[in-house]
Amino acid sequence: MKTNKPFITTLFFVVVSGFLIFAITGNNKDRVMHEGTAMFFPESIDFAGENAPLNITDVKERLDRELLINANLDATTALIIKRANRVFPIIEPILKQYNVPDDFKYLAVIESGLTNAVSGSGAKGVWQFMPDSAKEKGMEVNDIVDERYHLEKSTIAACKYLLVAKDKFGSWTLAAAAYNGGMTGISKKIEEQKVTDYYDLALTEETSRYVFRILALKEIMKNPEKYGFSIFSSDLYVPIPTKKVEVDSTIIDLAEFAFSQGINYKILKIHNPWLRDKKLLNPTKKKYEIQIPLSGF
Repeated sequence: MKTNKPFITTLFFVVVSGFLIFAITGNNKDRVMHEGTAMFFPESIDFAGENAPLNITDVKERLDRELLINANLDATTALIIKRANRVFPIIEPILKQYNVPDDFKYLAVIESGLTNAVSGSGAKGVWQFMPDSAKEKGMEVNDIVDERYHLEKSTIAACKYLLVAKDKFGSWTLAAAAYNGGMTGISKKIEEQKVTDYYDLALTEETSRYVFRILALKEIMKNPEKYGFSIFSSDLYVPIPTKKVEVDSTIIDLAEFAFSQGINYKILKIHNPWLRDKKLLNPTKKKYEIQIPLSGF
């Protein structure tokens, strides 16, 4: 009698795999079964090297909530992963230069989705600065130039804020929370509740979820396949090489300036969103660097 060896071999592996899965117990079994779906949950997680205490019931459940929400926002999360390939290479070296942990790039993710977002309260840019806060950090904000939309300059401003917050609270996790709740607000909660750990504080709904949203996006973006995202390297948005053109005088017509650089007005504005008008008035002869793309147009 002729045997079907491929069938027997396949059946053997299926049976063995089944035994292996059932040999795994408890949470580990659930983790294996859920891998590749929105139900996957990590064994441990940290922010900037500071571990989240998942042994505390409400901490675990709050993380679970944000993981489920973001893993099920298929299009939104996929777009963020694609954008990150272009935006993170700009943010990462600035964080490193200022000795701010790399994990803070995920703070920018939850603030804006890595777009030049505008909030209902008037915060703008990838790092979502309010006008007064931006000016305090040295950014120019007016009808002609708004450096909240300047990725490098706003990242530097965010680093300066986070370093002050870390020095004040002694914790990167609390520094992240303060970016949302304000240093005064976090200090008040610490004083009232007599605890000094973010995970022990009762905070407003938004600030209470804030760090967990960062953790969730970090986890999903670092391990997209574990949460059911099939994104290939060819799907990612590629960084676009640019050159910097320094100007220290008024540009009456930015469309004409764009043509002189071999591009058009639309492309100029895409790469320099901090230019907020059709002209660049510069009576003080301030030096600006305008990004001109070398490809992709």
